[in-house]
Amino acid sequence: MTAPLNPELPVVIIGAGPIGLAAAAHLVDRGLEPVILESGPSAATSVRDWGHVRLFSTWDEVIDPAAEKLLADTTWTRPDGATYPTGAAWADDYLQPLADILKSRIRYNTTVTGVARQGRDRIVDADRDQQPFTIHTTRTDGTESRILASAVIDSSGTWTTPNPAGANGLPALGERSLTDRITYRVPDLTSDHDRTRYAGKRTAVIGSGASAFTALASLAELAKTETGTHGVWILRRGLSSSTYGGGEADQLPARGALGLAAKAAVDAGHAHALTGFRIAEITRNTDGTLTLVSDDGNRSDAVDEIIVLTGFRPDLSYLSEVRLGLDERLQAPSELAPLIDPNVHSCGTVYPHGEKELSQPEHNLYLTGMKSYGRAPTFLAMTGYEQVRSIAAALAGDQEAAERVELTLPETGVCGGSGLYDEPAAETPGGSCCATPQTLQIGTGAPAGFTTGN
Repeated sequence: MTAPLNPELPVVIIGAGPIGLAAAAHLVDRGLEPVILESGPSAATSVRDWGHVRLFSTWDEVIDPAAEKLLADTTWTRPDGATYPTGAAWADDYLQPLADILKSRIRYNTTVTGVARQGRDRIVDADRDQQPFTIHTTRTDGTESRILASAVIDSSGTWTTPNPAGANGLPALGERSLTDRITYRVPDLTSDHDRTRYAGKRTAVIGSGASAFTALASLAELAKTETGTHGVWILRRGLSSSTYGGGEADQLPARGALGLAAKAAVDAGHAHALTGFRIAEITRNTDGTLTLVSDDGNRSDAVDEIIVLTGFRPDLSYLSEVRLGLDERLQAPSELAPLIDPNVHSCGTVYPHGEKELSQPEHNLYLTGMKSYGRAPTFLAMTGYEQVRSIAAALAGDQEAAERVELTLPETGVCGGSGLYDEPAAETPGGSCCATPQTLQIGTGAPAGFTTGN
């Protein structure tokens, strides 16, 4: 629920990624003034981290309408809408030009360290909603400052807080001491550095989503020219045809192709699956190799490298002095969580949601983008675009527009929520667990195996 805005104070947006920049565009379109706080040196810092990965959505599906409206008044050339950009292209050919328009409103190299109500910690009720937000920041040179705001939109994403390898949500024993041998990103095997690191090696790939598919397919391609390259696919569940996603039945063809590529890697012998394996410990052997140990004492064959692709979680540390209503499992807004819970939504189906479902007990504070999904893996970029459109409308006092939803989400083609523990995901005749497309508020737009936040 929105509270009246102080017209003399800006709306602060945390994160200059796809959703944060879209939020700014919608606010500008509504005549509201945004200030974007970005921890990195440029727009889309996190997107650039996975710049080598190609999105499974087309350009038409990853350009926000309000942002395009701003760009239309410049010399910007719209990319071919039917093609699939890489993360680098998305950043360079769309997000950075958008940031350049908004540049006077963006503060780079600025990390948010705390959000609160001015003069009120989280305990105090008196006149709470009448107080502006105070956002504490630290720049890369160590300079501390604070900014007052009428509202806060946290679009910082989850990229910087990946989940660990440990099956219980905590790092496996030994995991923290192996930073030289473990990565939480899909490697770029076209680069000399990563190619040297994985060529001729046995690499454990932990995870069951599109990121893992991408890594397995990349290792399989490397194995064709580099003898000894092999992937060990670590799965907490069993293996079935649905493990590989929707394949040709997926309404996002590029996403379906990822699962087929992972299956081809296994079928060709470039990788093998170790199923029902919940990691409790990682040990370093005397010869320098690594062994993964499950919680029931089983041990993997020795591997040289480990790629952990088990999803992400939100960083809530700097929000400790504001009042959040979050689901106890997903760490997503309480009203949104039932709509995205992977224990229930086995296809990643997400029903219409906007400002109403994203509202917090702390009025005019919103978690958006991937951060709004907490630990749920089903976020797609146009979900965030629609979220911030609705929020901007509400902040501008246009409740009718805030409640209106019109987007359509293609079927995910992926059955089985991550809440399932030991059993393989159930299969549905026809190759998809969703009988028909759902008319939803959200669209498409995550990279191949990556969610999009900052």
